[in-house]
Amino acid sequence: MNILVTGGAGYIGTHTIIELIANNHSVVVVDSLVNSNYEALRRVEEITNTTIPFYEIDLRHYNELVRVFNEHSINAVIHFAGLKAVGQSTEQPLLYYQNNIDSTLNLLKIMKEYNVNKLVFSSSATVYGTPSELPLKESSQTGIELTNPYGKTKYMIEEILRDIAAADPTISISILRYFNPIGAHESGRIGEDPSDIPSNLMPYISQVAVGKRERLNIWGDDYDTPDGTCIRDYIHVVDLARGHVAALNHIKLGATEYNLGTGKGTSVLELVTSFESSSDQKIPYTIATRRPGDVVNCYADASKAKEELGWETEYSIADACRDSWRWQSENPDGYRITP
Repeated sequence: MNILVTGGAGYIGTHTIIELIANNHSVVVVDSLVNSNYEALRRVEEITNTTIPFYEIDLRHYNELVRVFNEHSINAVIHFAGLKAVGQSTEQPLLYYQNNIDSTLNLLKIMKEYNVNKLVFSSSATVYGTPSELPLKESSQTGIELTNPYGKTKYMIEEILRDIAAADPTISISILRYFNPIGAHESGRIGEDPSDIPSNLMPYISQVAVGKRERLNIWGDDYDTPDGTCIRDYIHVVDLARGHVAALNHIKLGATEYNLGTGKGTSVLELVTSFESSSDQKIPYTIATRRPGDVVNCYADASKAKEELGWETEYSIADACRDSWRWQSENPDGYRITP
């Protein structure tokens, strides 16, 4: 199929494009480059030996997006595009609601106009809010006690997609609820490259390891967990990327939700220790006060994806730490300086 990938120059988008091309799909990319860098896409072309049509477009600009559908015969869409910093969403909620929801509404309108009826949507485990049970199942409670506007936009978009699928029997939508993507491509050529202070744990650890930051702040060590630090389900980004290909290849009528995670929780201190072992670097850290809104423990039941999509994770935490270190050590300034 010919796949439109929105946000395709981003961290998860670039890794997914490599897997799509490996599975004989072709790709067209739309990205505003607000949170990404075209150099990442250029490197994907290098890795895959493929030329990828690219449009620098904000999805809120309807007429520019129409041009993409006019110039390419699109069979399906993978929708990554959106603002994603939890802290920023709390500070600028209107920006997040306008950007993430308006972009999606424009995309859905154009898909309907051009009779494109297959969509894989990048959602998030944040839709579960404070977990009502563990491990989290797709049937677990969502939309209650959501802790930030970013998570609320994902939940609202999920609701929109379910309404659209209920109204149109020709629509097929896979809603993928990510847990915590980490790691990088084994080539070391692409990886996570935050444009500011990292809001995610792994890039912060790797920037400390490479000397860009003095030390890691661990937000609380007095939680009700074995070592007192928060527990999350960390998934290698290549496993996550392959989950998108599986969702696309097994897409079915209606709107269907899938958790993409390992099914196992790892604490902050366990991740730090694993990174130190994989990189042979010492990670200095400071214990800071808890952050408001942090969930203590969150991990997935990913059995539905295994049963219906034939997908499960293959990479370990050690693999992800090794690949993150390779990426960061070979690209200490990310994409801003080409080695």
